[in-house]
Amino acid sequence: MQLQVENSPFNHEQAELLNRLLPTLTESQKVWLSGYLAATQAAVFVPGTTTTGNTTEVSAQPIGQTTPKEVTILFGSQTGNAQGLAKKTAKTLEVNGFQVIISSMGDFKPNNLKKVQNLLIVVSTHGEGEPPDNALSFHEFLHGKRAPKLDHFHYSVLALGDSSYEFFCQTGKEFDQRLEELGGTRLYPRFDCDLDFDEPAAEWLQGVLSSLTEGQSGTSAAIASTGATQVIESTYSRTNPFKAEVLENINLNGRGSNKETRHLELSLEGSGLSYQPGDSLGIYPENDPELVDMLLEELKYNPQETVTLNKQDETKTLKDALTSYFEITVLTKPLLEKVALLSDNKDLQKLLEPGNEEKVKAYIDGRDLLDFVRDFGAWGNSAQDFVSILRKMPARLYSIASSLSANSDEVHLTIGAVRYETHGRNRKGVCSILAAERLQPGDTLPIYIQHNDNFKLPDNPETPIIMIGPGTGVAPFRAFMQEREESGATGAAWMFFGDQHFVTDFLYQTEWQKWIKDGVLTKMDVAFSRDQEEKVYVQHRMLEHSKELFDWLQDGAAVYICGDEKNMAHDVHQTLIEIIEKEGNMNREQAESYLAEMQQQRRYQRDVY
Repeated sequence: MQLQVENSPFNHEQAELLNRLLPTLTESQKVWLSGYLAATQAAVFVPGTTTTGNTTEVSAQPIGQTTPKEVTILFGSQTGNAQGLAKKTAKTLEVNGFQVIISSMGDFKPNNLKKVQNLLIVVSTHGEGEPPDNALSFHEFLHGKRAPKLDHFHYSVLALGDSSYEFFCQTGKEFDQRLEELGGTRLYPRFDCDLDFDEPAAEWLQGVLSSLTEGQSGTSAAIASTGATQVIESTYSRTNPFKAEVLENINLNGRGSNKETRHLELSLEGSGLSYQPGDSLGIYPENDPELVDMLLEELKYNPQETVTLNKQDETKTLKDALTSYFEITVLTKPLLEKVALLSDNKDLQKLLEPGNEEKVKAYIDGRDLLDFVRDFGAWGNSAQDFVSILRKMPARLYSIASSLSANSDEVHLTIGAVRYETHGRNRKGVCSILAAERLQPGDTLPIYIQHNDNFKLPDNPETPIIMIGPGTGVAPFRAFMQEREESGATGAAWMFFGDQHFVTDFLYQTEWQKWIKDGVLTKMDVAFSRDQEEKVYVQHRMLEHSKELFDWLQDGAAVYICGDEKNMAHDVHQTLIEIIEKEGNMNREQAESYLAEMQQQRRYQRDVY
């Protein structure tokens, strides 16, 4: 569509310039420009910002409006996605003339809830339907007897989750229901977002903004109507990844190991990207070409047929789309339900009948799209029909294993290769096997930085730290040590590491030994589970040093856990409670309160997956 002088406020020369420019812009450039123009329009406001601790109060008052609406935004975030969306929401509301208070749920004083008139909750669901660590205390308060009545209270919930899990967006659903039970009125319906959350989150924000600005007059409402829900982003981001060159790709395990752990070094030169220890790196991988070929053979569609990918009408060949855009290695119940609407397969209809929830759960566990097509056939009448309901392939997040201070313009990762057999076929991790089998120095990977304020070194460099990270959970602690070495931090540091065998699986062994020798690392305890008849894990080493570990806690040490959530992190958590109970002469409830208080003080942080 061409701009004309007759249908726009531009003169002939301006319209001609815009008609030459606009078709050349990418979607991310259009988003940036939209946010930039919205921000320049906000010059009619008199902004002010006050920061106290971890709670930031942002205000922007339109000229001629003396009492801007107040909005409180609370986020519960484990990896940083919910926090990032909460910050974007705050910036957008600020531009539109609202006074905003934004806070982590863990930092918010629950008794202040009675003073809130407009509340926005942005929260992820962790593990099997659990709240994120920094949302636990607020979630418990809100569902307890002390929760206040919330008449004259308006709210809306943005829930993040992963539809491949049974309890999809469970925490957001619980907050939404509970706030209604307490008397609250929805500003806007809850939105449940899958891993590809950008578009639904933007739609939710536009809806919330429209609800908040109803009845307002003047500049604020005018800006809202321009669609100014886009906030300026840095050049490279989750939606506009940087193509990082691979500098090194090394197997950290010794010959004969049962494992393969890749150490990747990527160049950030020219990206302008920065990170801190504790942050993660997102990678958009490609699917295994062999799996793509097997799927195409089963589908019988022309691999070179063009298909449309999204609302922006981006197109690729079917083969390229299945390789680099769509998720084909995971099945979800929502996908099966969508297929059922397009397919007349009786067996699929029967599987999805009410009462068969456990059968559906058992079927999708460990199976992929190829299994599904072989079992139930393709759906629709064309390749376009087939891909139209597939989920976009999500990025894979990895804890960063380096300090930017020590490795200028580089980012390092520690990735364990995932290979297993189930349902009669060998399976491969999408990103981990890309790294292990196909990625060579000189290749590039689309990446972005995922900031995570919930897993950070103490502000005080004298604070002792205890790090617990078996296997690839060692990654962020390598970053911690590099950072503390560079900064000259004087606080004591204690590392617990575990894996299968000392000879083949002691990841970054020479680096740990050097840090011990140089005094950067005070103490290290290791557990190699298969080097003796009885398996020994990191929690056993913790118990062996029970009294000393508790003394460190009493001295103010911060505890960090990284790695497997279901088993290791759960066992370590219980071990910490046992140690506190025993060495502190406490009962179970007191020990749990002690650890909860540490969490509140940011002295107990977890990066678990």
